[in-house]
Amino acid sequence: MSVPVPNPYWLRDNCPCAECRNPRSGQKRFQIGDLPDDLTAAEAVEDATGLSVLWSDGHRSHYPTDWNTPDESGDHRTEHGKRLWEAADFARGLPEADWSTYLADPEEKIAVLAAVRRSGFAVLRGVPVEERQVLAVARSFGYVRDTNYGELFDVRVEPDAVNFAFTDAAIAPHTDNPYRDPVPTLQLLHCLRNEAAGGDSGLVDGFRAAALLREEDPEAFALLARTPVPFRYRDRTADLAAELPMIGLDPRGAIREVRFNNRSIDTIRTLDGAELDAFYAAYRRFAEITLRPALQLEFRLGPGDCLIFDNTRLLHARTAFEQAGGRHLQGCYADLDSLSSTLSVLRRNVAALDELEALFAGEGAGEYLGEAVTMAEHMLQAGQLARAAGAPPALVAAALLHDIGHFHGSGLELMAGADNRHGATAAARLSRFFAPAVTEPVRLHVPAKRYLCAVEPDYFAKLSPASVHTLGLQGGPMTPAEAEEFAAGPFATDAVAVRRWDEAAKDPSAETPTFAEFRPLLLELMG
Repeated sequence: MSVPVPNPYWLRDNCPCAECRNPRSGQKRFQIGDLPDDLTAAEAVEDATGLSVLWSDGHRSHYPTDWNTPDESGDHRTEHGKRLWEAADFARGLPEADWSTYLADPEEKIAVLAAVRRSGFAVLRGVPVEERQVLAVARSFGYVRDTNYGELFDVRVEPDAVNFAFTDAAIAPHTDNPYRDPVPTLQLLHCLRNEAAGGDSGLVDGFRAAALLREEDPEAFALLARTPVPFRYRDRTADLAAELPMIGLDPRGAIREVRFNNRSIDTIRTLDGAELDAFYAAYRRFAEITLRPALQLEFRLGPGDCLIFDNTRLLHARTAFEQAGGRHLQGCYADLDSLSSTLSVLRRNVAALDELEALFAGEGAGEYLGEAVTMAEHMLQAGQLARAAGAPPALVAAALLHDIGHFHGSGLELMAGADNRHGATAAARLSRFFAPAVTEPVRLHVPAKRYLCAVEPDYFAKLSPASVHTLGLQGGPMTPAEAEEFAAGPFATDAVAVRRWDEAAKDPSAETPTFAEFRPLLLELMG
């Protein structure tokens, strides 16, 4: 059915074909200025598979039915999609997880990172009580952000402290480093010792406080959102300054950032008279909201607890404490972009494995080219043989997934007399998630059969009847020149290993593992 198209440059700019975009990264291969000035859709036809367009410059595009479905794009930094909270919302407990479980279980890791993005924080319990472990936590989802304090800093009482944090005094709710642009968007605090009387931690949802200000005093909110405020920090080795509003908005007016730190505000010299009066009235009103008991979530960090929080959203605080008991936290900074990236990749990989597992349970339960095992049993046995042989993880994955090119009915084509190039098909499907150490042995496992039949006289006799049948369709044994060229390839040895496990994995009496047993290994390789 012919259909009209929207703006031709928008549609062509989003062409998903491999000529226009790198299929692995999605990055475009052309510039918008490369498109002709008179670009039009010469033909546009929509059917059950999507929209096909022939452009006036001869290029053809096909847009699948779901190509324009919104995904998790965006930086997830604004108030939209977040849980704006007050202290009572956590009456049943904080968002938390055990460190060892977080490391071992991708679903638990997803829950923790999602909590940081949605609620602004999470606590990991049971992190080893060792110095520098806070860096391991940050690196479990991203990268450490070095600052003038170094890659990490110690929060404990220091003699003649320049920074108020290194005293035993109470600290009011604030965000860190407002004098830095860009500001570190994540902060981590790992408790090594906390035997002092006092020294409890506190958090305030700055987005909730800003939303309350917008609701109660729109003029004050607008003033703090448009007025640049000078922030500054100076010591013997650093002089840092930034001038930005206390409440940062995105272009659509949504709250995106809060910078609130009374200790670091420099002298405001750009306002006078009524403007200065209005600013300080708004500033004091916002400060009053952040100090409301209903907004202040208080808790105590014990040794082994690591708090991760959004420094562009949450204000953190501390009660005063007595030095005699001892209190020592180590902290570092990181950034939300790496956390969000890790979260998105984890979700994408888990979804891909769910799809693979469903294929193993669905189509995989069907006949496998006339063999005595199902397709799933065959691949699971191959993976088990590789694992039992002590193969490296990538090769175990290659053995497990080598025949997924047969899914979606392509195995029927092979048995009907047409080479479906299932090795290449499988490698292409897997390349979105796995490195060549997995995909290349998969791609080459059919040539490896042809190679073995050429160089090992007794190998042909080991083939099952189905393998003998398909060998003829796949080109038969290699010629000496082909075999020499194949053997010189960087993944030839691995492909041959996969091929041997492939041929051995057809035992109906063998104990077959489940796909779930391989999920941790696959997720590690996908990461």
